[in-house]
Amino acid sequence: MKTTIHQKSAMVPEPLKARIEKKIDKLERFFGDDIEAIVKLSEERGGRNIAEITINLDGSVLRAEEVSNDMYLSFDKSIDKIVRQVRKHRTRLEKRLRVGAFDIMPDDEPAVREELIAEEVAGRLVRVKRFELEPMTAEEAIEQMDMLGHSFYMFRNADTGGVCVVYQRKDEDVGMLEPIDV
Repeated sequence: MKTTIHQKSAMVPEPLKARIEKKIDKLERFFGDDIEAIVKLSEERGGRNIAEITINLDGSVLRAEEVSNDMYLSFDKSIDKIVRQVRKHRTRLEKRLRVGAFDIMPDDEPAVREELIAEEVAGRLVRVKRFELEPMTAEEAIEQMDMLGHSFYMFRNADTGGVCVVYQRKDEDVGMLEPIDV
């Protein structure tokens, strides 16, 4: 498993780097060698230490972020979150395989590619993120939204081919925005 460590406003000591690589390497039993884990560490004012781990799988993204006053603690909590997400993800995949194990799957599924544009734009828009939309059902999009911990998720509806958004409502239910062709 390939591990990339990004550090922002803090130097990462060698013992912490060794700990990160050791714990990330233990995730190999779930994924194998061909997966990359991105670990972002940053230190902010007031002693806030932020550890964020992102793992891109085939069409899925696992992400965990933790904040505490100790970088070791932040990393340990975030790796625990990732392990829980991996187990949850594997359980869903195994369940899906049992249901449609012999269904024909398309060979040309697009890889999830994200392109982040960090240019200054007039007004309040400060960040533009471009990515390929993978065809999936609304249920799969809701799973992805939950795994990422986001309040919304944009996807290409496998049934209609249109671009849709699922979102978390204030009453804890999930809504879906689907445009109508005019």
